[in-house]
Amino acid sequence: MGIVEIFSSIAKLLPEVKVPESPVSIKEKLMWVAAATLIFFIMYNVTAYGVNASYGTADFLQIITASKMGSLLTVGIGPIVLASIFLQLFKGAGLINLDLSKPEERQKFHEVQKVLAIVLAFVEAGIFVYTRPEMLSNPTDGMLATIVVLQIAIGAIILFYLDEVISKYGIGSGISLFIAAGVSLAIIGGFSAVLFGENPDGFVKIIVDGGADAIPRALLALSPAIFTVLVFLLVVYAEGMKVEIPVAYTTARGVLPSLPLKFFYVSNIPVIFTSALLLNLQIFAVPILTNFGAENCGPGATELICYFGAVNSGSMHDGLLYLITPLYAPSGSDHWTFMLSSTYVFGIPQWVHAITYVLFLVLCSIPFGMFWSEIGGMDAKSVADQLNRAGLQIPGYRRDPRLLEKVLEKYISPLIIISSASVGFLAGMADLTGALGTGTGILLTVSIFYKLYEDFERLNVFEIYPQFTRMLS
Repeated sequence: MGIVEIFSSIAKLLPEVKVPESPVSIKEKLMWVAAATLIFFIMYNVTAYGVNASYGTADFLQIITASKMGSLLTVGIGPIVLASIFLQLFKGAGLINLDLSKPEERQKFHEVQKVLAIVLAFVEAGIFVYTRPEMLSNPTDGMLATIVVLQIAIGAIILFYLDEVISKYGIGSGISLFIAAGVSLAIIGGFSAVLFGENPDGFVKIIVDGGADAIPRALLALSPAIFTVLVFLLVVYAEGMKVEIPVAYTTARGVLPSLPLKFFYVSNIPVIFTSALLLNLQIFAVPILTNFGAENCGPGATELICYFGAVNSGSMHDGLLYLITPLYAPSGSDHWTFMLSSTYVFGIPQWVHAITYVLFLVLCSIPFGMFWSEIGGMDAKSVADQLNRAGLQIPGYRRDPRLLEKVLEKYISPLIIISSASVGFLAGMADLTGALGTGTGILLTVSIFYKLYEDFERLNVFEIYPQFTRMLS
């Protein structure tokens, strides 16, 4: 029995969110979405028992992976996405052989992912707790550490099941909804800090104190909010870009509809996968580097481990691995001043870090986009099958699924690569602006809400509940 069959058998023993036996009404869908979002906010803001109350923080990577250090969602969606990444690697290496175009084998893929995500939830929770004893209220209590691990792991598992609930009984994707909720919280908190913060000075404090340079300093303080709006508008514009392929009905002559393909064909999935990869890289790499003395790296260090990654306060701050981590200023520091600085150990300019990070996002987004298009039935073969079943063909070509696939391959394959690279590039460049909630977070959130808006239109939510139209107008 292969590993796929073993994991599939285990998945059948686990609790399962069953597919609804009858169509779910719009009202019930909205209620399930609201309930899942409420549970997410509760777990996001509840500190795990045994963790220092002051330890609850949310950094760049945690914001865009729906997690918050010290809370029940310390690992967030990390295990779910990491499980998908592992399966992609296993499939690419030939360790698992699944044809995702077949429904039964796609079901097996999701079962394996479910079991692997649960295992990784415990692994990541253990790494977080046992490599950061300072997060515990009593670091010497082994039983307390075990209890904290269980709470964090269970929080991630609950998130996994909430995602299933929303996928089957709600609207859209639970993972996307949780990311949007986390980013929205960060934007609201960041905007409050921009207006009323004291370190660095907030907009209100600068205006009240006055001075000859009050206006330029106030505008500089407002720059994160200004860039937030600019990034938001840019992403909205990019979301509306489409490529249209002319098609025709085989039974209705003269009717020429078109097949619209969004420029962001694979949506925000490549960036979600890449962000989760970066978070998990930090989770696994930092403890290993620390054990080999990476916390002792100082200016002029010559130890090999320092070149891989220098660690400070539980995160990397120099070295090769640091160059592919997100670029964000430490708490209390000005973003633009930080951008002009250099790293502490090797004196690498932060602009080199910025370029490396953007290139990493672009290069990682491409394979993730290709993988997701195969899983989501968005590749040329799947789209050709869908068009053929719908009785559609491309004008000027005879009706042959193989020929249709070949024609679509010319459009879809390049589009997958270009859209994946573009979404990675846009996310990386947006991050460099210092926008509130991070540029990547805004990109994800706008894409998520745009997709949710499309789902609402498809389900006629705006006609059934006109109050939504008033809220969005």
